[in-house]
Amino acid sequence: MRAFLVLAALAAVLAVPASAATWAQPSVAAHASKYGRILFDGRGFALYSFTRDPRGRSTCAAACAKKWPPYIVGGRPAAGVGAKASLLGTIRRNDGRLQATYAGRPLYYYVGDKKPGQILCQGVSLFGGLWLVVRPDGDHAR
Repeated sequence: MRAFLVLAALAAVLAVPASAATWAQPSVAAHASKYGRILFDGRGFALYSFTRDPRGRSTCAAACAKKWPPYIVGGRPAAGVGAKASLLGTIRRNDGRLQATYAGRPLYYYVGDKKPGQILCQGVSLFGGLWLVVRPDGDHAR
């Protein structure tokens, strides 16, 4: 019975979608992709930014945040391979949660990216701006 409970608890943790997860020690790293080297979270999920966001502030909420969930963190993310610690930071969203930023750009996931390394939303125009993955220098990949 104990083994069953442990397996059930593990299954519940693994079932949490990337977009809903808040990680105790979040990280950002750069890895190769078809768009060149871009940023991923510590689990390998692509991170996007929104061209409508001014640096240091998110304009994506409600329906927008359902499609592009913010990268919610408990504190400043750690810099993984290829990411610059000096460019990492956080902003406080209107709901009080902390969102990771890179070069001042708020970072998001795309709800359709279901597995590490997947990039299904590059260059999409919705909610008044473009959704683009981010390069290690902080600029958008085009």
